[in-house]
Amino acid sequence: MPEFEITKRNLLRGAAVGAAIGSMGFSSALAQDLPKSQGSVDMDKALEPGSLPEIALGEPDAPVKIIEYMSMTCPHCAKYQEDTFPAIKENFIDTGKVYYIFREFPFDPRAMAAFMLARCTPNDKYLPFIDMMFQQQRTWATAEDGSAAMLQMAKLAGFTQESFQACLTDQKLLDDINAVRTRGADEFGVNATPTFLINGKKYAGDMSVDTMSALINSML
Repeated sequence: MPEFEITKRNLLRGAAVGAAIGSMGFSSALAQDLPKSQGSVDMDKALEPGSLPEIALGEPDAPVKIIEYMSMTCPHCAKYQEDTFPAIKENFIDTGKVYYIFREFPFDPRAMAAFMLARCTPNDKYLPFIDMMFQQQRTWATAEDGSAAMLQMAKLAGFTQESFQACLTDQKLLDDINAVRTRGADEFGVNATPTFLINGKKYAGDMSVDTMSALINSML
């Protein structure tokens, strides 16, 4: 999908953030009031790894499999990660009920840069870096000088200016993340963030703890 392609040139140029990101607000849901899915996907195919190692939590043989496609500049993704995901991890991932995969779906160059840095984190601390960037999203995602703001965030995670620049000029990594996003769009119809593939059903939009818990419980 050429219109989605993020190149090294526009990445390093620091194009302004502001892509419209679709979302759906879900109210708290009881088990009998589940949100409608946006269709079905071949979950076995979706679970096949792509060009990058999977970032996943939980047991691969858990009864419920969830794949989340997210963008680092998406405020709905940040809200879900802060408000909903910790409870899902505690109640379902850590208890062996859910296998959870995170996949990149950047909508703009700053989101791409954040994902590249997460993949380059010292000591392979992808998820802590993602958490930090979501918590401080307003600091770097809308900054006038995006590169300088992201460098300051990266330094908190152990990057130097040299390793920061080396990461953001890694053409193979850029291509690999583009491939993850393109596959999500072409094969599974992902066009908004966050989008969740849950045991063969697709759901788009931020979810509350109650809604996501109800969905998971309905599949156990």
